[in-house]
Amino acid sequence: MVLNCIAVDDEPLALGLVCSFIEQTPFLKLVGRFSSGITALLFLHEQSVDLIFLDIQMPDLTGMQMARLLEKPTSGNAPRVIFTTAFNNYALEGYKVDALDYLLKPFDYEEFLKAAHKGRAYAELLSSVNNPAATILESHDEEFIFLKVEYQLLKVAVKDILYIEGLKDYVKVYLEGQSKPVLTLTTLKAMEERLPVKNFLRVHRSYIVALDKISSVAKNSLNIGTLSVTVGEQYREAFNEWLKKWIY
Repeated sequence: MVLNCIAVDDEPLALGLVCSFIEQTPFLKLVGRFSSGITALLFLHEQSVDLIFLDIQMPDLTGMQMARLLEKPTSGNAPRVIFTTAFNNYALEGYKVDALDYLLKPFDYEEFLKAAHKGRAYAELLSSVNNPAATILESHDEEFIFLKVEYQLLKVAVKDILYIEGLKDYVKVYLEGQSKPVLTLTTLKAMEERLPVKNFLRVHRSYIVALDKISSVAKNSLNIGTLSVTVGEQYREAFNEWLKKWIY
């Protein structure tokens, strides 16, 4: 798989270095080089690009601003971003705009190549997820889902999910046998739409639970291990309907 790439940096020497690194990497193809984020955005409207090596500190449009203007990667067509910067205080912002990696200047070819491999691995994984056979497996067998965790897609077995907690733009996915939850940048509503309805139920504005992991039920609450969740009023009817099937 060959990835179409552009490099964006207002410093000529830095731009030249990144372009030379791209050109000596067999699975990367340089299709554009820009000293301005605005010019790069205009190019992206006309040309399909897989990967952008993007400086953050630029005068007309910063790399962060440009990344926010790009389409969301969930569309499947938007390019992924690898930031290149001399400043080390942008890591959290980079995660929020779903950057693939973060190269701190000055970096050498070995560091560049490591980041480029992340780009190729992500593209290959995304291709396999979008493959019709993989889509059938997910939608009919419902065996696993992919979660975006930091700079990769993490494959999670549906049977291992205990419950999911929503935190505004993030969710915590609690898994059987793991002490720490998986934190992923998505919404509880998006998770609810992806999970099989026969196995999961939203019982609160902040919680989705795995129905087969419920250990006990009280009047208006349920327990999964040490977790106790109050069933929200707007979800109570659906929960009671499910509960009726199991009361003898």
